[in-house]
Amino acid sequence: MIFTDTHTHLYSEEFDGETDAMINRAINAGVTLMFVPSIDSSYTDKMYALEARYPENVFLMMGLHPTYVKDNYEEELAHVEAELAKRNFAAVGEIGIDLYWDKTRLKEQQYAFKHQIQLAKKYGLPINIHCRDAFDEVFEVLESEKGEGLYGIFHCFTGNFEQAQQAISYNLKLGIGGVATFKNGKIDQFLADIDIKDIVLETDSPYLAPVPHRGKRNESSYTVLIAEKLAALYNLSLEEIAAITTANSKAVFGI
Repeated sequence: MIFTDTHTHLYSEEFDGETDAMINRAINAGVTLMFVPSIDSSYTDKMYALEARYPENVFLMMGLHPTYVKDNYEEELAHVEAELAKRNFAAVGEIGIDLYWDKTRLKEQQYAFKHQIQLAKKYGLPINIHCRDAFDEVFEVLESEKGEGLYGIFHCFTGNFEQAQQAISYNLKLGIGGVATFKNGKIDQFLADIDIKDIVLETDSPYLAPVPHRGKRNESSYTVLIAEKLAALYNLSLEEIAAITTANSKAVFGI
């Protein structure tokens, strides 16, 4: 079985000193494909180093995370554009809008999101969307950019059934992670009503660890636990969940 973690921050400081051990735990568990989102330019070198060590397992995205849209956001967007012009990436991400921590930079976040969607279209790449407390704002931008060239993953989907359908209508897969295993996560109540072809697995490690590790540091090997939850929800075998969601992710990322 091959499992795919479509969203994992392997470069996180929370893994310092044991990054290689953590990655090897994932590979040994069958999670042999790991997609790494960008946050800002300060992590680029660490991302490249990981890719160089694990060229068959680690695939990189490039983008500016919405919570890192600060005073220097134009410089950061220029960095994203320069890196995209230099080499191949799996996606533009993670990009989007986050109004949980700071509502004062909405206009700048909207600009950065839209600009990076347009970069993704320019380079024929999928996008990886971050959305927190901002479904309406994210959908507004997607509506303005919908159509040919817009596709990707709605990372860490935590919305309701109607929002899931709307996200899928923009040619997006839903990134399902540890929240699906939470008692109060709610998405488990309707997930089986979403076609499995529209689902990919992710951990968002080191965040949002699935049960029974909730509240602790997450890691890519726990992708298997999320797959087990989906197998129960969809009444499919673990092998089927692994095969279908990996095929879905390969279709998005073009590998």
